Amino acid sequence: MLFAGPWLGGAGAKCHLGPQLLMENTATADTFFTRRLAAKGQPLIIAGPCSAESEEQVLTVARALQAAGQADMYRAGIWKPRTKPGGFEGMGTAALPWLQAARAETGLPMAIEVATPKHVEEALKHGIDVLWIGARTTVNPFAVQELADALAGTGVPVMVKNPVNPDLALWAGALERLERAGITDLAAIHRGFSTFAPSRYRNAPTWAIPIELKTRYPQLPLINDPSHIGGARDLLLPIAQKALDLDYDGIIIETHPDPDHALSDAAQQVTPARLQELLSELKYRYRSSDNVDYRNKAEELRQKMDTADHEILEMLARRMALIQELAEYKKENNVKILQLERWQEIFKTRPEWGRKLNIDEKFVGELYKLIHIESIRQQTEVLNGRPIDGPVNLGPGL
Repeated sequence: MLFAGPWLGGAGAKCHLGPQLLMENTATADTFFTRRLAAKGQPLIIAGPCSAESEEQVLTVARALQAAGQADMYRAGIWKPRTKPGGFEGMGTAALPWLQAARAETGLPMAIEVATPKHVEEALKHGIDVLWIGARTTVNPFAVQELADALAGTGVPVMVKNPVNPDLALWAGALERLERAGITDLAAIHRGFSTFAPSRYRNAPTWAIPIELKTRYPQLPLINDPSHIGGARDLLLPIAQKALDLDYDGIIIETHPDPDHALSDAAQQVTPARLQELLSELKYRYRSSDNVDYRNKAEELRQKMDTADHEILEMLARRMALIQELAEYKKENNVKILQLERWQEIFKTRPEWGRKLNIDEKFVGELYKLIHIESIRQQTEVLNGRPIDGPVNLGPGL
């Protein structure tokens, strides 16, 4: 997927956080997350069961995580309203003392999801260390604002999951509401996005959105949730590894003593022993290298890429000039923009051309969709004699 589309807010969309977050960066911001990242020198690991089911289960997992020495924080679902009523919906407030006991025994900070001001009140009453806002809450600005008001003045660290639908503005907007309420100890969780398209994932990762969030706000810790993205145990490792390779600041992952009999999301949970193996299999790579040969070669290749990019843009400019010329001929001859057969031919042949050049066909297809959008915009301006505002929706017409 390319870095474009309505889920990024559109080409001209303004999506910003408040001055505190804009001015701070991970090197200077003194927050719950940055302190732990600086002390560890590696991405954070947040682990625990999808749902807190019993005190024994909570303590069993906590002890296993402490013994392995890999986890930096314990996560557990307390309130679990499901898509459909009637199933297990969490133990609620009754489970909070279990987390208190787990923290007292292991020293692990405790993190839970909150969705209402009442949840916030109960969580803080029981000394929960970190809260997170779930995907179904992030999508609703009314609910986020109620939570921001409830959290004002508490100073509690908060993680914000991406909204269920792929919309960067909603995600950043939720973070901004919290920041404006005085909550500056923030992190973002990438848990994937709902999609109607067939997918091997439970929630499509759509990596371009979290990458864009990180690009705009490099000071904001970004945590990956392979459990909810993958929805299956065999996908956890490749998703987590890709997140680390993309310079994420942490992983939040679900573990259960008996995953097959978990009361929620059984398919995506692993035993603590398997989690230990999985985390040991992850490869932690450097952001850069002091090796002189590497730095010289990397700089040489980047200069060549700059030259190639300039050539690509020159070719695009040439193509756009041809589009303008074609549009003038269409206008002179009173011909419509819509040319279905031509568009179908391009969309069929260009990915094939790309494949022969060892370029991914899907990438080429997405690229030509964007070229097509710009072609329609330019032709519309020529035929109507005036500019149009914003991008034109995709339709056949090259």
